[in-house]
Amino acid sequence: MAKDQIPIAKRLKYARLTRGISQKSLGISIGIDEFVASARMNQYEKGVHVPAYQTVNALAKYLKFPVAYFYESNDDIAELLSLVGSLNKKQIKAFIEAVKQKILLDKC
Repeated sequence: MAKDQIPIAKRLKYARLTRGISQKSLGISIGIDEFVASARMNQYEKGVHVPAYQTVNALAKYLKFPVAYFYESNDDIAELLSLVGSLNKKQIKAFIEAVKQKILLDKC
């Protein structure tokens, strides 16, 4: 898979910048050795290396983004995932119901 086809790279950079965290701080926060944290995160963001699922899971938890966000190739769906991921459980259920109602109304 070509670098430009790996959604994790651009999603990770966007999520990190959104939270205002340096590559080094992020890496250290998820347990990467401080001497390689910045370089490792840089490689992930450039698509040189793809992080293991466990690493993506740790990044998602720390950055407060859904894990699926990092793997989604469609930018619009990724944005939707990031928005829904910021909601609490009650808000998510209400959102789902609203979308279902909208879909049903559009079918009529």
